Amino acid sequence: METDREVVAMAVQRVASMLQRPDQLDKVEQYRRREARKKASVEARLKAAIQSQLDGVRTGLYQLHNALGDVKDIQGSLADVSKDWRQSIDTITNLKDVKDVVVQHSQLASAVENLKNIFSVPEIVKETHEMIEQAELLQAHRRLMDLECSRDDLMYEQFRLDSKNAHDMNLIRNYFGEVQGLSEELAKQLWMLAERGLVTVRRDPTMLVSVVRIIEREERIDRRMLDRQKQTGFIPPGRPKRWRARLFQVLEGTVNARIEGSQPETRESDKMWLVKLLEITRRNVLDDLLVVKTLMVQCFPSNYNIFSVFFNLYHRGVSACVQELAAEELESNEIVSLLTWVLNTYKSAEMMGHPELRSECDVETLEPLLPQDVVSRLLSKYIQTFTSNITGWLRKALDTDKKDWQKSTEPEADQDGYYQTTLPAIVFQMFEQNLQVAAQIDETFKEEVLRLCLKQMNSFLRRYRDEAVVYKEEHLKDRQVPQCYVQYMIAIINNCQTFKDSINSLRMKYSRTKEVTQNDAAIENSLNEVAREGCQFLLDEVFLDLEKLLSDLLTKNWLAGSNTADAICLTVEDYFNDFARIKKPYSEEMTRNAQRRVVVEYLQAIMQKRISFRNAEERKKGAERMIKEAGQFRALFQKLSSSHDNDLLCDAIAAIAEVFNLTDPSLLYLEVSTLVSKYPDIREEHIMALLAVRGDASRDMKQMIIETLSQNKPSAAASIPPVFRDIAVTSTVPKLLK
Repeated sequence: METDREVVAMAVQRVASMLQRPDQLDKVEQYRRREARKKASVEARLKAAIQSQLDGVRTGLYQLHNALGDVKDIQGSLADVSKDWRQSIDTITNLKDVKDVVVQHSQLASAVENLKNIFSVPEIVKETHEMIEQAELLQAHRRLMDLECSRDDLMYEQFRLDSKNAHDMNLIRNYFGEVQGLSEELAKQLWMLAERGLVTVRRDPTMLVSVVRIIEREERIDRRMLDRQKQTGFIPPGRPKRWRARLFQVLEGTVNARIEGSQPETRESDKMWLVKLLEITRRNVLDDLLVVKTLMVQCFPSNYNIFSVFFNLYHRGVSACVQELAAEELESNEIVSLLTWVLNTYKSAEMMGHPELRSECDVETLEPLLPQDVVSRLLSKYIQTFTSNITGWLRKALDTDKKDWQKSTEPEADQDGYYQTTLPAIVFQMFEQNLQVAAQIDETFKEEVLRLCLKQMNSFLRRYRDEAVVYKEEHLKDRQVPQCYVQYMIAIINNCQTFKDSINSLRMKYSRTKEVTQNDAAIENSLNEVAREGCQFLLDEVFLDLEKLLSDLLTKNWLAGSNTADAICLTVEDYFNDFARIKKPYSEEMTRNAQRRVVVEYLQAIMQKRISFRNAEERKKGAERMIKEAGQFRALFQKLSSSHDNDLLCDAIAAIAEVFNLTDPSLLYLEVSTLVSKYPDIREEHIMALLAVRGDASRDMKQMIIETLSQNKPSAAASIPPVFRDIAVTSTVPKLLK
């Protein structure tokens, strides 16, 4: 067979695997004994398994045989029972009279059992009423249960006898009519104690325990009566009472009344009414929940979950209260107070997240007190009001600052001696206060308020600049007023740096992003523009005083030995004593601009050809004076500034002096060429003006110099600041350079 062949093949394969090497032939006998042992072991296990199966089959057959016998016995018994039942039908019919007697006996037995209570109902009602008045609630309830039990039993027996006999049922109900009144009176006492439960549990917790025990008794009776109704259809009057559900309704009303009664003041009588209301609510809710956890929980069965019930009741009550508040026309500060309380205080350790309450419930599972759309509406309303308010605040602050500009006393100085006004402090105090308030709500709202502040700051700076321009123009109409114009213009400039520092401080403190926005760049540009224009206004003031002195440069009076340059230096230095109160970097930039303007005015005087030297002696005298005055200017501005970046400006005066000082006219081209190579922005009309002032250059020489320079025009040197670019020549000179 196929199986035999497979077995033989497997055996051959196994033998082949054991005898693959010659040295294994010596172990053939050992292999044979080992395989024989294995075969014997397998055969023994096989025999044992077959024997076990046979024993199981034998046992099964025996049990089936016994079962068959039992079935036959049962069939016989059922046949006997059926025969006896058919024979007893007539007997059962004849027992109807006995059944009626049994029912009547049951009713009579019930009447006998309740006979004592039936005859003493008025007395028991009176005693129970007195017990209720004396707060003996458990005893009163025991009497009430006895009365109700007697009434209910009698009505039930009557219902069983004749459910349609309304006359007898009403007779019983009327006889026990005062029982229902007792029940309602007792209920009033229970609900009164439940309403005052937080007070009762402190003074006399046993009273609260009695209330709970009575309610539990009534709940058991309710369940028993409902079960009997399912079986018989009868339910006593007033059942089910459902006093447990009524208890929770009373507790809910108590909590709501507790929350609604927290409002001590109105907006008309107290501006802080909302803050006080929220604080009273917080304190009351926390105190009540702590009382519930520490005292009241012990008075209720665990299945009441009384702490969770109170926790949720207070949450719903507070939610309804704040939603009513949110629906009112709240002012901006009231909106912030409400949202801060709702979003932060409510779930904090100061209230629902109190450490002693945390073990009983998780505040994170609570629904939000206010829906998100209500929160968004309040925030939007706050932003609108804040935008309007801050615009007015900034305008008022600027108007106040403008009034200070007209004072005859100098502005205040900071700890480093720099002039300043109170405007930056006032503005950023407003910003700081509102950002602190916004930070109490959440991070996103804080960022939004910061962006709004900076946006309003940008608009404010444009008005600030316009007012500074008006201030300067009004001053120019009468330079005697205001008396401290220079000092307040310095304060305006310094305010720009204070604004920068304050903005950076606010951004670091209240913003999580470090990216520079378009609005940030606009504010930076506006502040720099106000500061630059302020510096320009001050320099204009200086040069209005220098105007007469500058007009005397390069004139015959100047050549004769006037002290014009000394007066210029003294005037500039006097002004810069005040300008020393300008903060960096504006002070350094102003010094550079002043030096450039002095040099440009000096060169402008040369180009205006106010004098023409008549001989070599005058040229030498003029050149020496120019070199001396260039040194004076250089020394002055080195004294005023730590930077020497603008020394080349003064060198331009000395370089022109060298052109005038040259004694050999044939070398004039080389000297002019040196000047042009050093200052590539010099134009042909400048050269013609210089030669005209020198006074000894012929027309041919001028034309030769211009033409030669035109052919060898040097490239612009980036390291040399342009000097002659802004200098115009008054007289018309033919353009020879192309």
